[in-house]
Order: sequence, then structure tokens, then C-alpha cells
Amino acid sequence: MTRVTKTSRPPSPPRIRDAEATKLRILKAAKKEFAQNGLEGARVDAIALEAQANKRMIYHYFESKENLFKIIIEQAYIDIRLEEALLNLESLPPKDAITEFVRFTWNYYLKNPEFITLINNENLNKARHIKGSLTLREVSKKFVARIQAILDQGAQDGTFRPGLDAVQVNITIASIGYYYLTNSYTGSVIFNRDFLSKKALQERLAFNIDTILRLLCA
Repeated sequence: MTRVTKTSRPPSPPRIRDAEATKLRILKAAKKEFAQNGLEGARVDAIALEAQANKRMIYHYFESKENLFKIIIEQAYIDIRLEEALLNLESLPPKDAITEFVRFTWNYYLKNPEFITLINNENLNKARHIKGSLTLREVSKKFVARIQAILDQGAQDGTFRPGLDAVQVNITIASIGYYYLTNSYTGSVIFNRDFLSKKALQERLAFNIDTILRLLCA
């Protein structure tokens, strides 16, 4: 009698559990909804529809719309800090490092327009959702220390003026890109210039870099 042996099946590829997959879909949908409509205007029904989930699951995983918004805002800040951490700034001369940082900030805003609208909305809410975030405070502290080290190194080798404050420098770098993009539509009308054309965006980045270097350099 011929003996039949069972053929061993290859192991199944690892899969994200349904619960985790659902959470990820909800977070993605919530980010889109909050970016478009803010906390007050966002609808849980719309988030559920976009995430292919039901409202009960949203409340089960995230408790409330307010708490879901808090998670989205915190993650928005963490995401940009994580991207910044990947920049190899320490290997560059201080002037080149700051140039790369200005370029990164500008490009991040262009690639992630929802970041700006989310942060605008949290400011309307007087930052009440991130006030208690220890995680956010820690990643921000590391980020500031990193930029400060570059500024200090530039001051030591004579590239930058002494006494520069990393927080003030970062606010300036962020604002010259942030303001341009948040006012791009009104600016295009008032100044009769397409602020979002490829040429205009390239010129603005060059202006931002030049402005920051003139501000910092000795």
C-alpha cells in the first residue's frame, strides 16, 4: 500500500490584525477629515465612511472625536520631527546644514499640506490637545538641542553670529514658508502673481534660504 504523506504548506505571510488595520484606516480618514474641516466641522460619520468602519468602532478604539483629534495633532508634530531626525545635518558644515534644514521645511509643507491646516486648527483651540503630551515635549527638546548644536558650531568656526537661539531660528524658518503657503491664494490675487506655480515656488525657496543665511551668518 502506498503511503500518502501530506505536503507541508508554506507559512502564511504575516498580516496585521483586523483591529490594527481598522485603527490605521480610521486614523488616516480622521487626519483627512480634520485637515479639511477642523475639529468642530469634522463629522464622525464621514470618518467612518472613509475608513470603511462604523461609528461604534471609532468610539470603541478612540473614545471620542476630541480624543481622536488629539491623537492626530500629536502625531502630526511627531511625524515632522521624525522626518527631521533622518536628515544627516551633523555631517554637514553648519551653513550647509541650515540650508538643508530650510529646504526640508519648505518641501515638507508642500508635500504635507494637511500639516499646516491641522496646526492652524490646534492654535484655534489654544493648544489644549497637546499641552499634556510628554512625548511631544521630549521629541521637541531633542530637535531644539540638535539645531542649537549646529548654530553653536557655526558660531565657533566663525560662520554664524554668536548667541543665536535655536527656538527663534526655527520659528523664523517655519514662518517664512508657512505664511507664504497659508496666504498663497489671497497673495496671488493681491499681487497679481501665481504664488503656487513651479517657478514661484522655486524662487520662494531660494529667497527663504538667502534670507535665513543673511540673518545667521557673521
